[in-house]
Amino acid sequence: MSEPYAPAREAVHEQLVDGFGTIRILPLDPEADAGVLHAWVGEERAAFWGMNGLTREQVREIYAHMDTLDTHHAFLAVKDGEPVALLQTYEPEADRVSECYEVRPGDIGIHLLLAPAGRGGARAGWTAALVTAFASYVLLGLDRRRIVVDPDVRNEKAIARFLRQGFEKGPVVVLPEIDIPDVHLPEKHARLAFLTREVAFPGAS
Repeated sequence: MSEPYAPAREAVHEQLVDGFGTIRILPLDPEADAGVLHAWVGEERAAFWGMNGLTREQVREIYAHMDTLDTHHAFLAVKDGEPVALLQTYEPEADRVSECYEVRPGDIGIHLLLAPAGRGGARAGWTAALVTAFASYVLLGLDRRRIVVDPDVRNEKAIARFLRQGFEKGPVVVLPEIDIPDVHLPEKHARLAFLTREVAFPGAS
């Protein structure tokens, strides 16, 4: 992908990451970004995202529905005009995760899906740079106190990634099935983990 993503939308966050370049976080456009997202979520490596087998139109519909919500938001991260990750944020008290832990004031949940590694392969430190940029946006830009993540308990790679970034390991929980009009989520066994602003950005007020 190239330039259409960079100039068309105003970034909610922009951050220069030493050694990698500038990461821009853009509000997701369900129609314009559906092709990119469909390619990502359809890969075997994205099985834990829960969208394997969906059509491009079904992916578009899911994010179009999310775009109507005040509590759940989706963003596309780009670097040099190239999409590099999907970031979703949500209010934990408006999500099924609230049934599994005690939500604190200032909590915010995130889901993160990285783009496939480029032709040159993954670069050391790139994932950490992305997570740092996302944490900066969420904790500092949105003035939140703590991030909660809930990767599938079988997704050891994602769990290890978060722990390396300073997240504190939480309990294994069972997120209940949701089956309502416009939304179906199967039961999920997840490992909770938390990152506070004090840990991520020591000295930040």
